[in-house]
Amino acid sequence: MAILKIKFNLQKRVKLAQGLWLLNWFCVLAGIVVFGMGVFLKVELRKRSEVMDNEESHLVPNSLILVGILACAINCFGGKFCYDSLDPAKYARWKSFLKFYLAACLFFTFLTFITVVFCFLMRIYLEDTLAKGLKNGMKYYRDTDTPGRCFMKKTIDHLQIEFRCCGNNGFRDWFEIQWISNRYLDFSSKEVKDRVRSNVDGKYLTDGVPFSCCNPASPRPCIQQQIANNSAHYSYEFQTEELNLWTRGCKQALLNYYTNMMQSMGALVLFVWMLEVAVMVGIQYLHTSLDSIANPEDPECESEGWLMEKGLKETFKSLLESIKELGKFNQVATTEEGKKEEGTTVATVS
Repeated sequence: MAILKIKFNLQKRVKLAQGLWLLNWFCVLAGIVVFGMGVFLKVELRKRSEVMDNEESHLVPNSLILVGILACAINCFGGKFCYDSLDPAKYARWKSFLKFYLAACLFFTFLTFITVVFCFLMRIYLEDTLAKGLKNGMKYYRDTDTPGRCFMKKTIDHLQIEFRCCGNNGFRDWFEIQWISNRYLDFSSKEVKDRVRSNVDGKYLTDGVPFSCCNPASPRPCIQQQIANNSAHYSYEFQTEELNLWTRGCKQALLNYYTNMMQSMGALVLFVWMLEVAVMVGIQYLHTSLDSIANPEDPECESEGWLMEKGLKETFKSLLESIKELGKFNQVATTEEGKKEEGTTVATVS
């Protein structure tokens, strides 16, 4: 028994075909936008790969690019079918391809939905990657003379200025690492010697931060050295003067940046998915309503369209059988070609 059966006359079929034609080309434009979003996200991840420990995942941008390309291809095909559907001669050429086209649409909508899920779940992956990458980036901040790491100071400074953040989780992270290179330390100074000796690993640790942590909105000049020492600065209280520096960690700042971006992209891809489902359902109704015309010579007669000709279980079984038949057909064709080649070889030898 057909599911969700609807009666169509000529006028309804024409309107359905015209509406689907417009919707298909709208989906092509949406596919171009999705493709562009994938390229943009890929570039944004590459720009900050150093603070992700070069482990940035390109699964989501690659999925967006693939969805964009497939959306353009599938909907161009669908638009052409809808345009030709009301011409009996042209429609006859499409009939043998429509089942495979609808199967491709079904696979594409599934892929699009999976991409939506990836967009909303990417934050979980980024959280671990950024925590590790930023920690290593801060550790290598002082290595301005080391090949392969000399760019890290510039990268971290630009990052902290652009995103108005400091450290991994906060500015106190800088207190736990030596971020000043040994070449800029006077080891004949008693203060430097005492600080190095007081550390188990022999590092020069201070309660200071790089200049890029300074908040330009602060009413007083930036205090980036001896931050926790109230007596080192006039009219200064460490606990109340934190606005002098950016208090937000760069991990949270980048997470918010990428999360907002991914949520916007996920919402748009979800909208595209809804459009694709509507197109797939509409083409199924158009296809079945054209196939069920009792008298092909009388295009104005009524017909019936349906979402599924049988139940869900039966439809799935028939789809699997069609795929198996297609595989058998390919095997037979390959065997026949092999036999022809063997026959040609034997004739040549004779």
